Amino acid sequence: MSHQVPEDGTQLPLMEEFYTIQGEGYHTGKAAYFIRLGGCDVGCHWCDVKESWNAELHPLTSADQIVKNATQYPSKTVVITGGEPLIYNLDYLTRKLKEAGIKTFIETSGAYPLSGFWDWICLSPKKFKGPRPDVLNAAGELKIIIFNKSDFEWAEEHAKFVGDQCRLYLQPEWSKASEMTPLIIDYVKNNPKWEISLQTHKYLNIP
Repeated sequence: MSHQVPEDGTQLPLMEEFYTIQGEGYHTGKAAYFIRLGGCDVGCHWCDVKESWNAELHPLTSADQIVKNATQYPSKTVVITGGEPLIYNLDYLTRKLKEAGIKTFIETSGAYPLSGFWDWICLSPKKFKGPRPDVLNAAGELKIIIFNKSDFEWAEEHAKFVGDQCRLYLQPEWSKASEMTPLIIDYVKNNPKWEISLQTHKYLNIP
């Protein structure tokens, strides 16, 4: 995943960018411009964007151009996702976005050091490569994907390490939603510090 990405983050492997409605977590239902960066070595077998894993498949794109593209839309909120966006130094991109009056949100597994200037950090840790303490401490929301029953215990382990103000979400993995959602409902009723996150964009057929 070298791709000769500049260490200063002035160019980044851009997989796609699109204007849509945030479908999951705390900001569900809000319009946002999504920037999906290529490159990930976390390797979730249920990942629905495996084509993002190989950064070499996605062209290095000027961060300035990405910012320019984002300013063309009514919502002044950007969600940077992947892949795993924290593989790269995101200081330059997020600084320029903020200078353009745009709020910056990130969705990350937390497996790499935190860079960038953020209005909101959604941490969705994965078992294959755990989150770093600096990302756990900074997270605005902890979103745990529930694929099987053991994930509830795993969720509680990570909830111990986030800040007191961090919102806690349990989200059924899409292919197991019919099986896991009833378990999540019961769990949240018994453990109300948690909330349910659903992939509403999939139910609504929103890209």
